[in-house]
Parts: sequence; C-alpha cells; structure tokens
Amino acid sequence: MATLQDLLVRSSRTFAVGIGILPEPLRREITVAYLLLRVSDYLEDNQELENVDKIALLKSWTRVLGGGEGRQALIARLASAGEDTPDASVARRASTVLEALDRLDPAARAILVRNVSESSLGMARWTERGSVFVTEADLDDYMHEVAGRVGHLLTELFALRLSGVGAKPDRMMDLGREFGLALQTVNVIRGLHEDRDRDWVYVPTDFLPGGSPAAPADLFEPAHRHAALHALARLVEKAERHLAAARAYIRLIPRRHHGVRIFCMLPLFFAVRTLALSRDNPDVLDRETKMTRREVVAITRNARIMGFSNAWIDWYSRRLTVVDPASGNR
Repeated sequence: MATLQDLLVRSSRTFAVGIGILPEPLRREITVAYLLLRVSDYLEDNQELENVDKIALLKSWTRVLGGGEGRQALIARLASAGEDTPDASVARRASTVLEALDRLDPAARAILVRNVSESSLGMARWTERGSVFVTEADLDDYMHEVAGRVGHLLTELFALRLSGVGAKPDRMMDLGREFGLALQTVNVIRGLHEDRDRDWVYVPTDFLPGGSPAAPADLFEPAHRHAALHALARLVEKAERHLAAARAYIRLIPRRHHGVRIFCMLPLFFAVRTLALSRDNPDVLDRETKMTRREVVAITRNARIMGFSNAWIDWYSRRLTVVDPASGNR
C-alpha cells in the first residue's frame, strides 16, 4: 500500500486526504480506481501523442484491464511517458497499479474494470470526435464518460461494502452521475485557460449570447470578454444545479458511515468554494482560481466535526458561497 499511497499523494494531495478517511477495503479499492483513471486521463490529455495514437492506446488499455493481450507491451509504452505531470507519473507506474488491481476482491475488481473500461472507451470516442460542443447535452455526454461513470463506480462500491446504501440503487446511481457532472463542470471552469491552450474549449455554442464569435475559442480575445463572462455564468449555473444533486447524494448515505460521508463532502465543499471564487470573475479566463491552503484545512476540519448533520451540509455549502470582494476570502 505504501507504493500506491505514494502515487496517490503525488497525483493529488487533496484527493488523498479524502481517501485516507475511508475504511478498508474501500480505501484500497478506491485508491486503485483513482490511479487507474489517472492513467486513462494521461492517455486522453497528454500533449505527446497524436489523436490516432491516443485512441489506439485507450482501446489497448481497456483490453488490458479486461485481462486481454498486450499488457507488457502497454506497460513498456507507458513507462516511457515523458511529460512532467501527475497523470504521467502514474502512467509510468502502470504495472504497480495493475498488480494492485489483480489483488482486489473479485467483486470489487469487476466493478473497477467495467467502469474504468467504459470511461476509457468514452474518452477514445470523444478524442476521435473532437472538441465540438454545440449543446449542453453534448457537454453532458462528454462529462458522463469522464466523470459521471466515476459516480457510478463509487456508488457500486458503496453498495457492495456499506449497509443501507443499496436501499435506493436507481436513485443513488442517478445522483452519483450528477455528482460527477458537478465536479467536472467546476473543473471545466477552473481549466478554461489551460484547455484553450490545447484547443479544447468546453463551452457549448448555445451558451454564447447573440452576436458572439462563431468559435468558442475566440471567447478569450479581449473583444469578446462580455460573451465570455456570459458563458461563464451559464457554466456556473449548471454547476450549481449538479451540486444540489451532490448534496442529495450524501444525504442518502447513512450517518453511521461517517468516513464515507466525509470522503464525499470534501470534493463537494471544495467545488462549492471554487465555484464561489469563479463566479463573475474574469481572472478565470486567464489563470486558475484556487482556494488557499488555509481554506482547504478549515473545510476538512469542519467536515470531520460536523459532517454527521445533513442540515449542516446545506448550511455550510451556503456559507462557502460568500466571498469578500476585497480579499477573495470569506
């Protein structure tokens, strides 16, 4: 577990905090799931490969996850990943992650293989299709593949391991997907400036006001700042709708599973706060908007202490939306 933990911390210190609160065997299972998905993300997002190679490698990754041929060849290919990114650091150690997958309980392993494979194939489909988002439904389709399926994966693991979670399976699966879309919409907002640089702009054309540029990428030109802020407002509104569903998801997890509730609360609260800092903020178009380290620590502490209360989750979410215009802090 030490090697997996090292990979987890190097790829996401914030996410590692939440995983560390989980009980076993969920902690190991979700660690492995997260690292598998980071490999998928590397194959989709990296700047070293042509799209045709990304598609082929994502499909090869799916075959390997299912126990098919080509495992050692793919591991060798991933070991040569040259980018200095968290995703690449995990990809270079794909053999370690796959060995951990092999050791999981068969029921949990089947959940991981199916959902990570489906997500990877969805990434391949969108890599082939390209960054053309005409409607909100187009954006939701993409986000379902990269994040909604993660909500399904987690929900299935929770139902497998936690008493009381499987009482409303269809409702939990629907809300789990919405939870994933919430976090991904906030990621889209945080990454607007960075995604532009790799020619992916996750702004549906129908989010643009009349008289806007034909291409969403042109939103970043100073002349179109009004249209860009209009599109940002639409994305913020969308994220808020999904985050309401995320809160409903957490309320359905029995309070006796406190560690699991905190695991879900932390990304929820981080997303709520990041969204508050991004709302009506033109800086989002030029650089990443981030919480302070102090805010991360405070949110984590408060969730641990007060997260038993469903009413408190709603109250604290509202509190996190309050931003001091002068300082950017509560």
